Amino acid sequence: MQTIDKQQFGAFVARLRKEKGWTQKELAERLCISDKAVSKWETGASIPDTAMLLPLSEALGVTVTELLLCRRQDPAQTMEQEDVEQVVQTAVLYGKERPQRTWREKGPWRLIYLLALLVEAVTLFFCLHLPGRWPGDEIWVMVVLGTVFGAYFCLYARLQLPEIYDRERINLVYDGFFRMHMIGIAFNNRNWPHILKVGRVWSCTVMVVLPLLVVTQLWSGLLWIMTLGIVLPGLFVMMYIVGKRYQ
Repeated sequence: MQTIDKQQFGAFVARLRKEKGWTQKELAERLCISDKAVSKWETGASIPDTAMLLPLSEALGVTVTELLLCRRQDPAQTMEQEDVEQVVQTAVLYGKERPQRTWREKGPWRLIYLLALLVEAVTLFFCLHLPGRWPGDEIWVMVVLGTVFGAYFCLYARLQLPEIYDRERINLVYDGFFRMHMIGIAFNNRNWPHILKVGRVWSCTVMVVLPLLVVTQLWSGLLWIMTLGIVLPGLFVMMYIVGKRYQ
């Protein structure tokens, strides 16, 4: 099976970095990792974890395919069959260990999220039929965020971060559509389960409590201040606290 030539890969990364006029430290800062990791890539001592392929390609201005091939591709040129096969084989080898997702996890959070979703739907249905109790835009924003974040944290999030997070200090998580960047927090497999729990509790609480506040009229014209000034920042404050405590 086709594997990446570490020396060739390192030389390609080094050339792209120099074209940008960056030092190894400057590239490392853009990727939120140490310059030692970049140095290891460029000397051929190691290659990036799969979690770093997308951010590395975006930083260097190339595609992931070009990174795997270790050369630039002409956008107007169709890839040769041999190149396609090389990319596919390399990608298969690179992604041999698929991350375990939360929807496979044994535990109550899938059910809790679905129940919160049901309560949210029923409550908003009542809002439709009760005059003067339709949520304002600020409530809709938070309810939608709670629903989307809840779907990620309860159903899709990876249960473990790649090994590179335990070797390097990285404060950025790339996971499909999800991006999380917290300055001062080094994500790793010690604090990630606690960060997941915070995201789950926050999301399900927002999904249930905010619509109930509207339908029961336990709110006022200052609700938007509470919603945007306390609820959303509260998520990141709690994540920061547990992230620091367990890193």
